[in-house]
Amino acid sequence: MWIQPEEVLLAGALWVSERANPFFILQRRRGHGRGGGLSGLLVGTLDVVLDSSARVAPYRILLQTADSQIFWNIACGSSRKEITEHWDWLESNLLQTISIFDNDEDITTFVKGKISGIIAEENRPADSEEQEEDSGKFREAELKMRRLFGMPDEEKLVNYYSCSYWKGRVPRQGWLYLSVNHLCFYSFLLGKEVTLVVPWTEVTQLDKNATLLFPESVRVSTRLTEHFFSMFLNINDTFKLMEQLANIAMRQLLDNEAFAADRSLPKPCKTLKNVSALKRDLDARAKNERYRAMFRLTQDERLDGHTDCTLWTPFAKMHVVGQLFISNNYICFNSREEDLCQLIIPLREVTIVEKADSSSVLPCPVSISTKNKMNFLFANLKDRDFLVQRISDFLQRTPDSSWGDTSPLALIGHSTSNIHSASAGSESISRGRHYHPGLPTASCGLLQLYHQDTPEDLGPKAMKEKMKEESWNIHFSEFGRGVCMYRTSRTRDLVLNGIPECLRGELWLLFSGAQNEMATHPGYYGDLVEQAMGLCSLATEEIERDLHRSMPEHRAFQNETGIAALRRVLTAYAHRNPGIGYCQAMNIVTSVLLLYCTEEQAFWLLVALCERMLPDYYNTRVVGALVDQGVFEELTRAFLPLLYEHMQQLGVISTISLSWFLTLFLSVMPFDSAVLLVDCFFYEGIKVIFQVALAVLHDNMDALLSCSDEGEAMTILGRYLDNVVNKQTVAPPTPHLHALLTSGDEPPPEIDVFDLIKSSYEKFGTLRSDVIEQMRFKQRLKVIQSLEDTAKRSVVRAVMTESAFSIEELEELYCLFKSKHMTSCYWGSTSSAAERHDPSLPYLEQYRIDSAQFTQLFISLAPWVCGGHTPTLAARLFRLLDQNQDGLVNFKEFITGLTGMYHGDMTEKLKLLYKLHLPPALCPEEAESALEATHFFTDDLSKDSSFLSDMDSVAQQEVTSGEEVKDGGGDSEDKKEDKVKDYRYYLRMWATEKEPKKETIKDLPRMNQEQFIEFCKTLYNMFSEDSSEQQLYHSIATVASLLLRIGEVGKKFSNNGGKKSVAAVEQAPPLSAPEGAESPCAAEQAPPCPPPPAEEAESLSGECQVIGALADAHLEDEDEASVSSYSVVSSGSLRCEDVADDDDAVLVGERRRGSTLDADWSISFEQALASLLTEAPLVDFFERKRDVRSKMAACRAQRAVERQTSSASDHELTPHTV
Repeated sequence: MWIQPEEVLLAGALWVSERANPFFILQRRRGHGRGGGLSGLLVGTLDVVLDSSARVAPYRILLQTADSQIFWNIACGSSRKEITEHWDWLESNLLQTISIFDNDEDITTFVKGKISGIIAEENRPADSEEQEEDSGKFREAELKMRRLFGMPDEEKLVNYYSCSYWKGRVPRQGWLYLSVNHLCFYSFLLGKEVTLVVPWTEVTQLDKNATLLFPESVRVSTRLTEHFFSMFLNINDTFKLMEQLANIAMRQLLDNEAFAADRSLPKPCKTLKNVSALKRDLDARAKNERYRAMFRLTQDERLDGHTDCTLWTPFAKMHVVGQLFISNNYICFNSREEDLCQLIIPLREVTIVEKADSSSVLPCPVSISTKNKMNFLFANLKDRDFLVQRISDFLQRTPDSSWGDTSPLALIGHSTSNIHSASAGSESISRGRHYHPGLPTASCGLLQLYHQDTPEDLGPKAMKEKMKEESWNIHFSEFGRGVCMYRTSRTRDLVLNGIPECLRGELWLLFSGAQNEMATHPGYYGDLVEQAMGLCSLATEEIERDLHRSMPEHRAFQNETGIAALRRVLTAYAHRNPGIGYCQAMNIVTSVLLLYCTEEQAFWLLVALCERMLPDYYNTRVVGALVDQGVFEELTRAFLPLLYEHMQQLGVISTISLSWFLTLFLSVMPFDSAVLLVDCFFYEGIKVIFQVALAVLHDNMDALLSCSDEGEAMTILGRYLDNVVNKQTVAPPTPHLHALLTSGDEPPPEIDVFDLIKSSYEKFGTLRSDVIEQMRFKQRLKVIQSLEDTAKRSVVRAVMTESAFSIEELEELYCLFKSKHMTSCYWGSTSSAAERHDPSLPYLEQYRIDSAQFTQLFISLAPWVCGGHTPTLAARLFRLLDQNQDGLVNFKEFITGLTGMYHGDMTEKLKLLYKLHLPPALCPEEAESALEATHFFTDDLSKDSSFLSDMDSVAQQEVTSGEEVKDGGGDSEDKKEDKVKDYRYYLRMWATEKEPKKETIKDLPRMNQEQFIEFCKTLYNMFSEDSSEQQLYHSIATVASLLLRIGEVGKKFSNNGGKKSVAAVEQAPPLSAPEGAESPCAAEQAPPCPPPPAEEAESLSGECQVIGALADAHLEDEDEASVSSYSVVSSGSLRCEDVADDDDAVLVGERRRGSTLDADWSISFEQALASLLTEAPLVDFFERKRDVRSKMAACRAQRAVERQTSSASDHELTPHTV
């Protein structure tokens, strides 16, 4: 590229001059390319180790003047091709101009001005935001990465680090490049080059460890190998970034979401050195995720900044040290000491923000007042003015109404509606809406509905419940009530003692964060219900099936009121988030929510559960639950090692934990006890579920260690959980069905659920949420890759019965197919990846590729190599396989095409090749007469279409066009059966329709003249690289001649010699002889053929067109043709003549001006097959066994070849001087 002219004092140091003229010198850096000796090796090694290769391109052009010792660097290049283009431009545009200058200073000024103008012109189009923000050094490193590893411009570098890669026991010092989709490493030490590329989607494990062999290293594991990297300057930073990138890749595998840069990220005040915009983006994402998880905020909340401060706590009469967080909708505070104090203030609740008077006791205070008359005092703020200004800016953007800026539908991205109506009042009742305030469940929970007529209980349990209510009321008066409540350790103690039934719904909403979403989206649920109800989908069918299985033992769900409310909530959520839709276990959790909450509250609690608190739990593959199952196994190994070993042998942990986590113990524990765990879960998060699960195993350790099989262990745990009771409940006992089914003669003693919860905190209370998240990341890699392996095995099993490929070959082909699909996710495609990936489909159809990707795979894997004609053939096969015409092909269809080419017999292969030259494979753009041919086939059904020839005079009397065979066959039999229309007849008809009809050669339509020309052209191209190409060319010429005459004979019998014509065929371009021929215009110098007799003119016209097509095909392959013998075919005859001793000849054909296509001419597949069988070379070619393994190996190595070509491009051109 052109660069701003820079002074160079020593032009020869570390550089080798390759070209020179009086004004310019083209130089190559030592150590780049071949040769260079020891000095070249040393320079190359130092460039890599010191990263000077990121700043110094391997080629440059210097401006020199005769009288000056100063040179000017005006251009640099990463390859010889690039720098040669600049050199040629200088010679053709500047050399002659500057040669007339008399003064060297004028030459220098003129050239520098010209180069600066070129650079300004190139930079006129605005670069992308990322490139503008990135520093010059970082952009150079990104260009180097793309050059070294053959990456396209779409691949964005996030960061790069100096480190050592352990290859065997030898460390290789080099540079680690972390891009959005790949981990790359490059090293060049004393002539030894190491290049490594690992897609993040193939990473199965990431570990940071320290051993004697690998001190403080990072281990990157894939399915096949492990890679170790060490000697990082800051290993923690590097490892965190690697975790983030691997997590993004797992998200791609899970739901096909490609990485999208955050365009709303504020730009830095100045360009940061060595920090890319993407790195800033990822750092901001990580902070946002921690912030949202800490305060249970929505997914669209973005952290603007945080600062240290103190908060005055009126309940404790003290200043609490902590951090203040500001985001677009909230002001939050978290104490430095855990559980001391936490505060969430929605900006919609703020009325006044003001600066208070500073003092020595209270420096730089800020007072914030809310609508509920609460006042919060923050002090010790470093930049108070700026903070107040930021809060004021956010307050101005906060809408006056309670309707939020962003509908949560936008977060999911699948809704088809615009919901802006906030009216769900009395008017909606008159409209007959499915959900309106008049419904009983719209104003209170189901439990309250069934207890409102119950006489007041004055027993000891009821009095204890009253005491709990009073304790909470005292807490509210002291700490506040609602979203702005101070949350302290006292709050947690009250939760662990059990939330009163009358407050349960309110506090669940508060602690989960659902209260905020519901407050900012009034009317949303009601409108969503109206859209969802009445729609039919797979999710609604599953919901209807499970409605009556949701807590059938509870009387609230033994009537239509509870069932209808449950239906509305589940259906509304399935409509809101089709990515999840509905999953079993959601009905159990939702039914419990409806007992204590209104429908709208239950809906928003379900949103919080599925999208924030239990991520990925309820998708089609319950990935989140499987991840937490793996975390639970790791925790068991850490806390209960003896039991873990024994349980692993029995295989119990994986069996029991899934149901525990999916339903939060609601399905395995008595309802009154499990609901207390739900109380703790909404306050503490998932760590409570892990603690209780570990406590259950700990309490049953002795019994489990004595178990000899899985069933016995399951029974012990099941009976234990059945007897976990809540002795303080005031509600009438709810029968637990599982307990009724598993109770034995001697049930175990009852376990108080409060004791179980207390025990879990005493023994396993050291669990931290951040540690659990770290463990979740590791398990997510394992789980998703394990699911991918399961999907691969399922697909291979499904395809295996219909393919002759081995299991290993199918697995490798699946990996290549999936790799091509995943590549399109981040490197672009003609259709979005989300459109081509539907997780609800069977594994076989989940990954699909478009025409461009199919063409790439076809070129790499297909056995039929047709040179420049290969992409055309690939496009035809794609159209043939794309039966539903959606522009996408799944793996099964892809394998069907490959199987036909590799493992079909000769008839099957020729049938496939024949179909590739008929519609729909042959599109109108390729064959202009395809539509006319179809019209001919459909209009002439009534005519006698028998084409008499020596080989199919009887067969063709039965075969007409493909439409006639399918629609008109068996008419007489149908008329007879019409008389008896009993049920057996309809069953037989239904069975016949369901049976796949095997296509026979008689079902194939006939091929017209244009299609036949394309067919011959394909055959000619197919043989260009074969060892026996001479015999094959002779054979195809003979077969083409024979088929042309067969078509002519058939035409005379079909319409008594009637003639039709279509548009004139384009005149063939002039032929040029191959290299080594005596004359470059052999075709023009050939003597003209004498005009044929009138009766033969028509036949010769078709022959000439075929000859012309074959000549065109020869021209396409001429660049790749080796020295060989070709057939000489004259325009008047198709007889083959061997060429004399000079092994260079040309296929000469002459297409006469004005020659036309004959629409009456056609041949059948049987005729083509019979003709091809007469030629032994053709039979040998199509019956030859092909090995797909070598093709797959070449396809796997393709990326390495591209990298090698990219890095070795300096050897492509031979240097010369001018």
